[in-house]
Amino acid sequence: MHGRFVAVYLGGVKAGVDGGEGHGLSICAFRLETDLADGTAPTTAAKDGRGLTYPFDAVPGAGETIEVARGVLWLRFALPFQLDHVNVYAIRDGDGWVVVDTGLKTSATVAAWETALDGALGGRPIARLICTHMHPDHIGLAGWLCERSGAPLLMSRLEYVTARMLMAEEAGDAPADGERYYRAAGWSDEQIARWRADYGGFGKGVATMPRSYLRLSDDDVVQIDGDDWSVVVGSGHSPEHVCLWRRSDDVFIAGDQILPRISSNVSVWSTEPEADPLGDWMGSLDKLRALLPEDAFVLPAHGEPFYGVHARLDALKRGHEVALKRLERTLRQPSRVVDGFSAVFGRVVGDGVLGMATGEAQAHLNYLERRGRAQRTRDESGVDWWSAVAQDEETT
Repeated sequence: MHGRFVAVYLGGVKAGVDGGEGHGLSICAFRLETDLADGTAPTTAAKDGRGLTYPFDAVPGAGETIEVARGVLWLRFALPFQLDHVNVYAIRDGDGWVVVDTGLKTSATVAAWETALDGALGGRPIARLICTHMHPDHIGLAGWLCERSGAPLLMSRLEYVTARMLMAEEAGDAPADGERYYRAAGWSDEQIARWRADYGGFGKGVATMPRSYLRLSDDDVVQIDGDDWSVVVGSGHSPEHVCLWRRSDDVFIAGDQILPRISSNVSVWSTEPEADPLGDWMGSLDKLRALLPEDAFVLPAHGEPFYGVHARLDALKRGHEVALKRLERTLRQPSRVVDGFSAVFGRVVGDGVLGMATGEAQAHLNYLERRGRAQRTRDESGVDWWSAVAQDEETT
């Protein structure tokens, strides 16, 4: 991709609609997320060969809905990226709706919402808006919908505060901390210069956020139309990601926490360079594996609703475990973060996806370091060189 365009953060990374690189990411970056435990396109009630079953053979068009569970409508909004859609859910609540997530702030999404509100949603008001996490494809129109409807916004504290922080940071220049972080990862002067030139853009995909919210926490219960929906929090992809579980029939609105055919980006960013999001992610996968029954019906933010949650959680964890083993083999020779791309992703990674690839490779290295399996030294140029601490049969 070439050219510069206003960039937005999406799925924890920054992508330019016309290929602007921002944090080093173009729209093709989202292909990276499919390299861990892919599935296949669904057909009617079809199994995909990986233990997943997709009961719907159609997806809703712009402004349309499909009822996928009792009182739960599925909407789909376009995204101007290779990852070309986000799913939103409307749950019937008396004479109104509780809406989960919003889509990105674009004119096409606004138009689709207007069509849905006046048509498929029957002109009924939005009573509450729940956002699973702070990425722009999920909160992009939260402010617009809340202002239009008067509905309160419900989010976890870390997701809301992080979104507000990123919005406030828009006016600033590229931070020196970011330059140090990417230099330590092995970026060239030219790559850092491009990052500085394209820095910023979160707010371009997000309407002004509501100035207040109602907090959701793990194990909270939200009552909707007489049903109890349990709040289940995961982390790793984002800091305090909210999922909703209707235990009476095991419908699980997963957001980006469980996706059927792509693995959510798990990255370290310059704002917290010593973070261990992969440890958080793996812990969340274990938590969900123990909590959810095998026959839970998963409503994801991308892809199609599916059955087979245990198989999917196992595949997601296995994908990262395989990547960690490959990375440990790479670290038998001193390596920079950028030298670990082929180990983490199983293929060559170009500059078009540099930002996300760096974040995810760093996440895998930090994971190994925290567990005593890797160590780093910083040279006089500020570059970190990583090496394996020990070798055993697990890494051969």
